Amino acid sequence: PITPGELLCLGSSLAFSGLFYYLYRKKARVVARIQEAPKLQVDDDLPALVSAADGRCLPYVALEGVVLPAKAALTSHYHEGLQGVIQKLLLKEHRLIWNSLARSW
Repeated sequence: PITPGELLCLGSSLAFSGLFYYLYRKKARVVARIQEAPKLQVDDDLPALVSAADGRCLPYVALEGVVLPAKAALTSHYHEGLQGVIQKLLLKEHRLIWNSLARSW
C-alpha cells in the first residue's frame, strides 16, 4: 500500500519536474533564436539597417567588426600582447511609482 506521504512526494516530484522541463524548453527556444541570429558587419550600412528596422531595433543580431578603444586599449598584466576594451554601458532607470495598496515602490 502507498502512504499519503509517498503520494505527496511523488506529486511534488512530478510538479517540480514539469516546472523545470518548462523552464528548460523556454530557455532552449531563446538559445535557438540567438544561434539563428543574423551576422552583421560593423560598417557604414549599419545605421541605415537599424533605422529601417521595425521599432528601430534589431533583436538578436551578432555584430562582427573591429573595435577601437576611445582612449587607450587595456593591456593584460598576465598575458603579454593581450589587449582589450571596456564596453560603454548605458543604464536607464525606470520611474518608480508608489503603490499604496501593496505599500511598495
